[in-house]
Amino acid sequence: MFKQKNYKSKLGKEYTFQHPGVRMVSKINDACKNKHGVVLEERLAEEVLKHVIVAPKLKIESFDEYSEYSEVINAAYTFITGQDREGEDDQQEGGPEEGQE
Repeated sequence: MFKQKNYKSKLGKEYTFQHPGVRMVSKINDACKNKHGVVLEERLAEEVLKHVIVAPKLKIESFDEYSEYSEVINAAYTFITGQDREGEDDQQEGGPEEGQE
């Protein structure tokens, strides 16, 4: 089973993200770009809603506010690309060096 994450938005709504696997993340990245390599927001959102946000099942039209839509799509994409873990090891960096001169 793939890794899951519960996410609560600023509006207090709850979502469940599920990592679709590395190959599918690559496919999502490929599918959401135009011929110049520019990410298309609508395509990215559709792919994330289809493959990553597993509860509740939504479509773009399900959102009442753009801010909620944008926040949730970005959080889900950050989750599948591992960017939500960046900085977790920062506490160990410079640990013994801090305060030493």
